[in-house]
Parts: sequence; C-alpha cells; structure tokens
Amino acid sequence: MINFIKYRKIYFIFSAFLVLGSLFCLTFFGLKFGIDFTGGTVLELQFADARPQVSEIKQSLSSFNLGEAIIQPSGQKGVLIRTGNLSQDMSQKIIQALKERWKLDEKQFKSRTVGPSISKELRQKTRIVTALAVLAILLYITYAFRKLTYPVKSWQYALAAIFALFHDVLIPTGIFSLLGKFYGVPFTIPIVTALLTVFGYSINDSVVVFDRIRENLLTRKGQTFEETVNKSLNQTLARSFNTSFTTLLVLFAIFFFGGETLRYFSLTLIIGIASGTYSSIFLTSPILVSWLKKKGKI
Repeated sequence: MINFIKYRKIYFIFSAFLVLGSLFCLTFFGLKFGIDFTGGTVLELQFADARPQVSEIKQSLSSFNLGEAIIQPSGQKGVLIRTGNLSQDMSQKIIQALKERWKLDEKQFKSRTVGPSISKELRQKTRIVTALAVLAILLYITYAFRKLTYPVKSWQYALAAIFALFHDVLIPTGIFSLLGKFYGVPFTIPIVTALLTVFGYSINDSVVVFDRIRENLLTRKGQTFEETVNKSLNQTLARSFNTSFTTLLVLFAIFFFGGETLRYFSLTLIIGIASGTYSSIFLTSPILVSWLKKKGKI
C-alpha cells in the first residue's frame, strides 16, 4: 500500500510552485484575449467546390497582415475568418484574394462586427458563470457529505475540493498566459468552455475519493483518520488513473490530428485533467489530514 499522506508536504510545495508561477504569469503577462473578448470582424464564406485546407487559406491571406486571425471550418464547405476590426474595403480585398484561387458561393458571404460592448458582456458573463459554478459545487459537496461530522465536517470537504478546483483551473490559465505572451496564442471562448469542463472533471475526481473516505469512515475499526484516508486513496488510485489515462489518449489524438480549431481546446483539457487527477490524489485529502493535524485532532 502506497503511503500518500507521508509525503504530503512535498506535494504541497510542488503545487504551490505551480500556482504561484501561474499567478506570476497572469499578473505580469496577463491573457491575450481573442476576438470574442476584444471585438473584431467575422467573415463567413462558402466555397462552391471542396473546401481548401486552413493552411492554404492562411497562405493566401498572408500579405494582409491580419495578425492573430483565426480561421476555422464551418459546415461542409464553409469557413469562418475571425480577425481584428476590418473596414469594408479590406473585407472585399480579402474576398477577392480568395476568389483568385477558389470559386466562392457569393450568395453565402456574411460579415459581422463583434463590438467592444458585446465583448465586455461576454467577459462579464464568463465571470458570473464561473462564480455560480463554484457556488453550486460548494453547496453540492456540503449537502452530499452532510452526514459526516467527525472528524471532518462536510463544508471542510467542500473547501478542499474548491481549493483543488482553483489549482486545476489556474494552472492551464497560467500556461495560456505564457503561450499568449511568447507565441501569440489567443484566449478564446472555446478555451473558457474547456476550463468549465475541467471544473466538472476536477470535482468528479475529488468526490470519488471523498465518497470512498466516507464509506471507510463508517466501517473503520481502530484506524486513525490518516490511515483511513490513505486506504481510500489506494482504493481509488486505479480508477482515477485509468479514467484519466483513457480520456487523455483521446485528447492527445484530437490535439495532434483534430486540426487547428480544436488544438488549444484539447490542450486546455489535457492540462486540466492531468492537474485534476494529480490534485484529487495528492492535494484534496492530504489537505484534510494536515488541517486536522494542525488543530491537534489527530
């Protein structure tokens, strides 16, 4: 049996390094927000024949200096081009450049502008959704473990899970801060969607371990809380590893073969799920043990 609790201080130091590093990046580098958050122009095109590769479209538009333009497939023959604010004249020049190489369905051409007010509203809604998700998780865990009052109260389980959630979301966000600073990778709505998905994975992993701790606490005989927690972690280790491993295999396949549109969405999930698996084993439960030791209850 692996003694997870024995080396918990090492896990805490490692996690503190990752969290502080992420906070440093976010404080000094910030996030390179995409068009969804900053505003810009979206061009929607339909090709009459087979849609060319995204790399070919980028090559055709390279002379326009569109910056961090996002080009993504839409439907069977369509494509969306998201870029900074464009004048009508510039939009027509882009269309003309594409028409010189491919036949376009001109009836399907659409252009719209995402204004700063809409972008501000998106940022505000993102914060609200995040806050509501955290509150819902806190209430759910407190309610689900309400029958556990000794040696750890249900709200303490909830706080440990929220800390792990903060850890699991902050790390990929910090990495995207670095990617935005040095590689120009934009922080977009799909990445926010992936982070909200990480919320679910992180909490699910923590609840699985907590549920096993609850079962073992109700049937323990002569075991300390630390021993019960360690036993529970060993019992759930295979499940946590196997679930995350199979999920990561799929995500790596999407990352390498899913195209540019899904690359950073899948990367967010890869980092977040790996972090969630780590925190559910090495952080949440050891935090409870350290908490009780500090209070002198075990």
